[in-house]
Amino acid sequence: MVEVRNGLISPVSMMATLGGMHRGHEVLLAEARVSGDTLIASLFLNPTQFGPNEDLARYPIDTERDLEIFRAQGVDILFMPSVREMYPPGNDVYIDPGPIGNILEGAKRSGHFRGVATVVAKICGAIRPDVAVWGAKDAQQNVVIRAVTEALGMRIEHRIIPTVRDEDGLALSSRNRYLSEDERKAAPVLYRALAIAANLWEAGEDRVSTLKNHVGSVVAVERLIQLDYVSVATPDTFTELDHAQSGAVISLAATLENARLIDNIVLK
Repeated sequence: MVEVRNGLISPVSMMATLGGMHRGHEVLLAEARVSGDTLIASLFLNPTQFGPNEDLARYPIDTERDLEIFRAQGVDILFMPSVREMYPPGNDVYIDPGPIGNILEGAKRSGHFRGVATVVAKICGAIRPDVAVWGAKDAQQNVVIRAVTEALGMRIEHRIIPTVRDEDGLALSSRNRYLSEDERKAAPVLYRALAIAANLWEAGEDRVSTLKNHVGSVVAVERLIQLDYVSVATPDTFTELDHAQSGAVISLAATLENARLIDNIVLK
């Protein structure tokens, strides 16, 4: 028996993107394709999740290439609203994601997660997916998304897909296109630092201060990179730990001249 809901064959799967798509997005689309009988992708560069001094104006959009990827990955429906449609004149309603929106990325990017929470609620409310796929690189964002959809009573199965990396370990990101040649050579040190910390934990070192110090010392070798923060926290609330434990997330953010990058690793 085929279930049809709102004219769509269920289950409905969804992949949402700002644009500037890369191989990581293709992996998400492939997972979404096998997870639903109807695959809907959203393409919307959301202005409310960018701060006043961030990169909204230069975000690497290539709509025609993005559309080619959607077609190649078998997307059935593309949701591509305008800013006016998503934020009509006079709109002043936003969603506060709670305490997790004010730490780590939220502390560094004021208002960022309020913008994320609001746009995800709008997109999921419009599409009403059964399954949504997200990349593990945005670990804190994924917690925000799950919390918001659960609070709004949306019955969505969120599937977190492992971070897709280049051969040298650098997590794929649309913002990698900003990197100069020298910055691109330096950037893989971020994942190396995380992997070293994870190896230390597996060898028996659970003191968070020690793990953070090792991450900092590894990254410090690259003069083009400045660490914004290193965190070792619980995966559900991102509460900072004194002693690392299985399932904890070691995350970091780093600033280069041309880009700001994030990455994480989960202790297993």
